[in-house]
Amino acid sequence: MSSLITEDEIKYETDLVWLEDTADLDYVRQSLDRLPSRQAKPAYHRDGRMVGYAILGSRAKASPCSGTFRRRVFWLLPHDRDSDPKGVYATGTPAEAIDPRTLVPARKGYKTERSDGRPPCSRCEEHEVTPPILPSAAAASVATDEDS
Repeated sequence: MSSLITEDEIKYETDLVWLEDTADLDYVRQSLDRLPSRQAKPAYHRDGRMVGYAILGSRAKASPCSGTFRRRVFWLLPHDRDSDPKGVYATGTPAEAIDPRTLVPARKGYKTERSDGRPPCSRCEEHEVTPPILPSAAAASVATDEDS
């Protein structure tokens, strides 16, 4: 799940390859998969479809046990919002889902109002800002830091 992916685990990413245009996707699911290479397009064995994947640089080391590399793979299931706009994810998102507009190599993506199925705040729209959705504990921490 994306909430469990740390930036330390993706620090060797050099590029993200998109297999389709993500402009109309409110969210994509992400996972860390064990793959046989740093750069080749991964085989896909889930329901739904693969939307993209990460490329690793030459400094990424394979697991000594399996010889595989942990790489992010981005994907969608048939019941996700892009295929079923009025379905189970009409609002809200799966735990592993993030807004694809927030993704860059070696950095975690995050949820936004858009990925959560809510309209963007008008102030953010005016300035083309994508605010993250912070978990309540993190939001309280940010508020406390700003109050200091």
